Amino acid sequence: MATQTPDFMVIFVISSLGFISLCKPLLGFIKWVWAMFLRPPKNLRDHYGSWAIVTGCTDGIGKALAFQLASEGLNLLLVGRNTSKLEATADAIRERFGARVESRNVVVDLAKTSGEEIMKTMEGVIKELDIGVLVNSAGLAYEGATFFHEVDSEVVESIIKVNIEAATWITKAVVPVMAKKKKGAIVNVGSASYGGFFSFPFFTIYAASKAYLAMLSRSINLEYKKAGIDIQCQNPCFLATNMTEFLFESSSLFIPSAETFSKASLQWIGYEEQLCVPYWPHSLQCFVMKLLPDSFKDRCIFLYFSRMMKNIGN
Repeated sequence: MATQTPDFMVIFVISSLGFISLCKPLLGFIKWVWAMFLRPPKNLRDHYGSWAIVTGCTDGIGKALAFQLASEGLNLLLVGRNTSKLEATADAIRERFGARVESRNVVVDLAKTSGEEIMKTMEGVIKELDIGVLVNSAGLAYEGATFFHEVDSEVVESIIKVNIEAATWITKAVVPVMAKKKKGAIVNVGSASYGGFFSFPFFTIYAASKAYLAMLSRSINLEYKKAGIDIQCQNPCFLATNMTEFLFESSSLFIPSAETFSKASLQWIGYEEQLCVPYWPHSLQCFVMKLLPDSFKDRCIFLYFSRMMKNIGN
């Protein structure tokens, strides 16, 4: 009898560990389904404030997010370098949403303006506004796969200034305002080119700039969580936008339009995930990529972009 009890305990412990190991992926799947399809989005205006700042709002993800935020009743501070494109975006928003959404334009060339000037400009225009949401979606990349040493110096400088410096200085201008009223949401639009899923050769500088945004988001989210500011980096995979038109001719399930992605994006704003992939087919892609060996992923992505370089050359 004495020997049977330890045997029973061993079997019980092993069985319990096996049950827990089975439950973990099941619970993870249930959580994923809840977040992707069932979890209600937050009322951003009521939860954070009546104004949203959107950079890179005249095209692509930024423009689509501006329209989505307007559909939620938020007023918009549109930041861009091209006056005519900003006015066209503002006119389109007024035409669709009428007087219930106010918009203001901030003309600033993020690639050519110093960080401190950007911060001072933003501090001036947000002074009297109830800023609730900041979306850093302005971004640059180079057209076509290119070896690191062959990227034009001016392009390198512009990517660093727009993708890294501008997002940093605009966030630095907005955080004190949000901290003072103890609420706010900041969304940095990153990329699955950085997410620990695979390497991204021939677009190295772009991917590295997105890695910066991921670390910035994770770190300052911890700093300001108690101040009521929710900070998040959203990482899409490929999208059918002007930036990627040399890659894809049209949108599809796994390569959605900016409008499709933006709808998924709003569902995640304000929730606890610091780094997230809001669009569910992209999330599936990233899950599969995590399962594959790094050596296999690196080889595949290297060959894919190598062939792209040859096709462009021909």
